[in-house]
Amino acid sequence: MKIRSKRYKEILKSKAKNQKLDTKQAIELVKKNVTTKFDESVDVSLRINLKQSKGGDFSLRTTVKLPNGSGKKNKIAVLCEADKVDEAKKAGADITGSDDLLEKIAAGKFNFTKLICTSSMMGKIGKHGKVLGPKGLMPNPKLGTVTNDISKAVKEIKTGLVEIRNDKDGNLSSTIGRKSFSTDKLLENYKHFIDSVKKEKPDTIKGEFIKNAFITSTMGISYKVGAK
Repeated sequence: MKIRSKRYKEILKSKAKNQKLDTKQAIELVKKNVTTKFDESVDVSLRINLKQSKGGDFSLRTTVKLPNGSGKKNKIAVLCEADKVDEAKKAGADITGSDDLLEKIAAGKFNFTKLICTSSMMGKIGKHGKVLGPKGLMPNPKLGTVTNDISKAVKEIKTGLVEIRNDKDGNLSSTIGRKSFSTDKLLENYKHFIDSVKKEKPDTIKGEFIKNAFITSTMGISYKVGAK
């Protein structure tokens, strides 16, 4: 039997069972119920329709640029040619390198949360996919992490580019900010996130693309909201 903390039981009182809330109301409740000392993240979780009318399941993997940023501090590494290392440093990368960085990756000695790679270095990093892939660190052209425009890639990640992908059951989630963000900024990020996901709906999927939407915080409870 699970033992609920006092804090959790108090938060639970603000939740009406199966009630769908207005988005602004849900965000305000999430912010109100954050009682921890750290700046909790505010997250959105969606259930999307994967079933296509022409067979097979749809898989969504893309990036969303939040207008007010995510508040998440990423440690960015850039793997590039030796003559581009200075460019990467000036762009704000936390870790930079060429073959020397490859050696650290091969040895499992890396502590970054995002890895950007130039096109010419992809041939060298491919064999390390078994190490980087499970950690979600393998560079991908579709996600903007394989590029020759290092400055742009670093800036976008630093200022709120978030990666999203669904699991086999159609669930996907992302942070849309922090508790310290104003309600208006969180609401703007939420609406932009929902609109971005809706734009990914293929023509072969009929009906509503987003089935359910929930908003929660790191240590809080979730509130069901409308997807609009």
